[in-house]
Amino acid sequence: MRSLELVLIFLSVLLLVCADPEGTWCYDSQDPKCGPTHWKEMAPACGGPAQSPINIDLHLVQRDPTLRPFIFQGYDLAPPGPWTLENDGHTVLLHVDTGPQSHLEMRGAGLPLPAYRALQLHFHWGRPGREGSEHSLDGHRHPMEMHVVHMNTRYQSVGEARGHPDGLAVLAVLLAEQDSDNANFSTLVSSLKNVSAPGLSVTLASTFPLASLLPGASGLRRYYRYSGSLTTPGCEPAVLWTVFQDTVPIGRAQVVQFQTVPRASPLGSRLEPLTENFRPQQPLGGRRVSASPAASIRAAGSIPAPPLVYAYASGALLGLRLCLVLQQGP
Repeated sequence: MRSLELVLIFLSVLLLVCADPEGTWCYDSQDPKCGPTHWKEMAPACGGPAQSPINIDLHLVQRDPTLRPFIFQGYDLAPPGPWTLENDGHTVLLHVDTGPQSHLEMRGAGLPLPAYRALQLHFHWGRPGREGSEHSLDGHRHPMEMHVVHMNTRYQSVGEARGHPDGLAVLAVLLAEQDSDNANFSTLVSSLKNVSAPGLSVTLASTFPLASLLPGASGLRRYYRYSGSLTTPGCEPAVLWTVFQDTVPIGRAQVVQFQTVPRASPLGSRLEPLTENFRPQQPLGGRRVSASPAASIRAAGSIPAPPLVYAYASGALLGLRLCLVLQQGP
């Protein structure tokens, strides 16, 4: 039985390598020789402009009144499915697009018409005790980040969408650790044991509302928007990014389960856990980052006005100093 398991793992890794349309790439935690600094050698766009992820400096963002609330279709229901969870050697993906019968779409929020259809969601994480999110707000990163990937419905395929600046829209959700598990992630986390080798996938026993993995109603109104790229090869600058200000909680033990998922490894080597599967942050360049009306911004170089009591105290001290000078005389 053990021999059969090893053969299946060998074949799944082999299939993964052969099926990789972008060639052999990896993260530095897997092998620096094929890490992010080398991605441009196989995918030239990775060395081009408008790349992701970025740090969002709240002193530089600009308020945009057109970034109104999202309109989600089908997000508050458990779709009929089936959904497939996959370990592709670089992350864990949940494929939620079930073809013509899929009704998971979003519009509004300043996105181009007509709408964007949900395809898949996946995760980025660090090593134990370290941050693993790709984006950051004012330099602050989190243990994990979830990306919900959508395709513009005007395009017929992901390949076509990747060739247009409005082709894809990704919701980036920063995940914050807490002591207790988040039950909304239970279905996903409990299925990780069934993708115990790169290339393996499993059909989930049940689906769940995608809205349960996103910030609450008020949090969905607080977000930042910029034009960027895929954060893996081929790094096409075809993504309208939405980074939510509000985090979503995930249990510390649940994070550990992601950190034990096996990664893609050279043939013949033993399987190692996948950690630090995030791309280093990229230069913003001349791009604009916009904030929705409800999101937080910081005025560059602003100094808060002193409260009234502070002004009175300052005046009193100045008067006292003047009295002392007059008493001392010339």
